Amino acid sequence: METIETTLPNGRRQIFQLERCELLDDRAVSSVVKDAGDDPDCTHGAEIVAEVAWGGGVGVELRGGEGVAVVTKPGLGLDVGSPAINPVPQRNIRDMVLEELANAAIPKERGVVVTFSVPNGEEMAKQTINARLGLLGGISILGTTGIVKPYSTAAYKASVVQAIDVAARRGEREVVLTTGGKSEAYAMRLFPHLPEDAFIQVGDFVGVGVRHAARRRMHRAIIVGMIGKLSKMADGRMMTHAAGSEVNMQLLASIAAGLGAREAVIEEIRAANTARHVLELAEREGMRNLCSAICERVTDHLTRHAEGALAIHAVLVDFSGIVLGRHPAANFVSNVWEVS
Repeated sequence: METIETTLPNGRRQIFQLERCELLDDRAVSSVVKDAGDDPDCTHGAEIVAEVAWGGGVGVELRGGEGVAVVTKPGLGLDVGSPAINPVPQRNIRDMVLEELANAAIPKERGVVVTFSVPNGEEMAKQTINARLGLLGGISILGTTGIVKPYSTAAYKASVVQAIDVAARRGEREVVLTTGGKSEAYAMRLFPHLPEDAFIQVGDFVGVGVRHAARRRMHRAIIVGMIGKLSKMADGRMMTHAAGSEVNMQLLASIAAGLGAREAVIEEIRAANTARHVLELAEREGMRNLCSAICERVTDHLTRHAEGALAIHAVLVDFSGIVLGRHPAANFVSNVWEVS
């Protein structure tokens, strides 16, 4: 057999090319190779292997093999100790196994064990936040539709939501939402009193992060990032991917004007190439309050986006992690605002 047809979680029928299809003495083994398309996914090209055998119980039992993570923390919607196969693909897999049993006129009560493995999955997982979520030993089997969508939506959003769920289940009421690895490292230096679970890389999905933090009744979300991403948030952009939004130089120029910048400087900012260029102009002019003004707009927009359900604080750092601006300006209750 070279191909197989299945029904995806979204109801579509789809034919997949099989990498392997073997019938052994006591089990069957098949695999497909993941095509992530344009999604910058570390699992692109991964071989997903399913081994099917008769079980001693009733119904369909799903197990995780080599390269599939084990759940070690609550808050993911999966039992601790179980394989990291999310509920939607779990249902889809069970439905498809039962469909095949019915096609072969085998009673659905007959026990079946399906074991999934991903060669090199443990290495792939090192490029993800799985370990922080408590998913150890490999990758997780995600999926809501069965279709890979571009970076703009599915996989990263799901990881942000999961990370906030884990923090909430572990009793955290304050989260630090960062735009990437560097800003997270700088944030950890700024807020050493917070546990690792409280730091969440939201990437371009700050809007998703603050809304979900509000749903989980967090008391406060602290946004930490550099001028490019925060300038987009200051413009009301809740999704800050480079392909989806550009820095609004007119906005930055108007902020500078409101701070009393010279007309020539305002024009330079309006014509600037990048947000980093604007930062250089502000430094040249000694306009130290520009970054705090950007942070103020960030907190205003994100507070509205979260419908006022939690306190929003913003911190703008430079490319070395030095704090250039923040809002509110007063010290936090946690007394970590000793950084100038």
